[in-house]
Order: sequence, then C-alpha cells, then structure tokens
Amino acid sequence: MAKIKFTKMQGLGNDFVVLDYNEYEKTDLSKEELAIRLCDRHFGIGADGLMIVNPNPENAETGWFFYNSDGSIAQMCGNGIRCFAKYVHDNGLIDKTEFSVDTLAGKIIPKINNDGTVTVNMNKPVLETKKIPVNVSSNLNFEVEARGEKFTANAVSMGNPHCIIFTDKDTKSAALKYGSEIETNSVFPEKTNVEFIKILSRSEINLDVWERGCGITLACGTGACASVVAGILNGYLDNKVRVNLPGGTLVIEWNGSKDNAAHNVFMTGPATYSFVGEIEL
Repeated sequence: MAKIKFTKMQGLGNDFVVLDYNEYEKTDLSKEELAIRLCDRHFGIGADGLMIVNPNPENAETGWFFYNSDGSIAQMCGNGIRCFAKYVHDNGLIDKTEFSVDTLAGKIIPKINNDGTVTVNMNKPVLETKKIPVNVSSNLNFEVEARGEKFTANAVSMGNPHCIIFTDKDTKSAALKYGSEIETNSVFPEKTNVEFIKILSRSEINLDVWERGCGITLACGTGACASVVAGILNGYLDNKVRVNLPGGTLVIEWNGSKDNAAHNVFMTGPATYSFVGEIEL
C-alpha cells in the first residue's frame, strides 16, 4: 500500500486532483489507472480529471500530464490549466506570475492576476478540418444527427476537438440528451467535446457542455473558447464575450475574424482550492 498526498482544486466546478510527480512515483499504477482510481466519485477522491506535474518539460518552464476521469488523455483543459498554474505558483514550483506550461496542445502561457483570477493565452484556434479533426469539407455549419434529430454544428479545436451548436433549446437538457451520441459520431474520428449555446446578446452567451471522456461537467474552458470563436466566425458575437456556464462565468477574448483568424484566444476565470489530503492506494 502507498499513501500519496494530493490537492483537490476546481475552476467553476470543473474539478481536478493535482499531484506532484514524486507522489505519483510512490504508486505502481500507470497514469491512466491512477486517474480512474482517484477520479472515481464513490471509491476515490472524485474529480473530472487528474493533473500530474511534469518536472522535466522539453520546451517550457513547467509541464503537466493530464487525464480525464475515464483514464483517457486530454490534449488541453481550460479550467484545468488555470488550476494548474495556481498550484505550481503557490507551491513554489514556479516563482513568476506569468510562465509557460508544456501541454499536448503546445506551449500555454497563464498569468496569475492580482485579484486571484488567471488569464490564459490559449494560442490560436485550429480551424482546418483535418487538424481538428472532423470529417467534413468546412468546419462551419455542417450537419450532425443525434437521436433522430439534425443539428447545424461547427467544429473548432483549442488543442482538443469541439462541436459547437447554437440553439434555442434548453442547453442543459440538450447536452444531457444529445451529448453522448454526438461525442462518438463518426464525423469526429477522435471523438469530440459538445457545446450547446444560447446567445443572450453579442457579448454574452449561456453554455452547457458534454465533455469527451467525462460527460456532463459544470464548466469547460476550452469549450468556452471554441464556442466564442465559432460565434465570431458566424457573425453572432463581438470580440469579448461573457460565457455563463453552470459553474460560473468566464471572459473570453478573441480579435480574430473570418478574414484573419490568426489571433490568440485569451480566457480569464477563477481557480480555487477545495482541500488537500492523503489517500491510501
């Protein structure tokens, strides 16, 4: 039996277990197995994902290993990266308030603000269908079907794939009813996160999400970014948008357009400690 120390954190209710790498090394489990054990809400700590600090990143000041609750690898997690940034800074692993993090989505730059929120430079959105990936000719306004109903969808990657659907339906009910089937639709060869959005104004939207490898969660940072990008490309939204999720609100800024999409996306939101503890495995 091994006892490992952990920290539990959340960003808008999207919750994570965070481990130092030396704590992970105390176990005989693979990272995938450990994620499943720790994230189990009945027999483990309970979380949407597991983050392990990578002490030897290749091209950044720090790095992470990120796993969904089902043990699958996620290239990126917007709420997770804010929590991770706060964790490594507060625990003395990084002595700056703005630094680079090595992820499977590339080098990400978070900045810890004076008010405790974290602003993250999420890099440029990926709009090329083969790179998202999505098996359609155009990433905007293509058709997907779930439970016998057809939807107009948009695909954007923020290092991980997203299917964005603007709707007049109740977004929570839609995510619950259709999310699982759209996640595994064959048009998305690596599966996808699914966002249902109701537009309130050009500067505010409501969003509910079905996350790939997790199911319904209270928030998705990359999903908020991807949804705002899709809204701007369709002419629905301005360049700075409040995104209301079940767990709270994010502010997303993107100065891109259909004519010039080569701009980075910036996400600002909270990162909060839940508790610290020790678990026997």
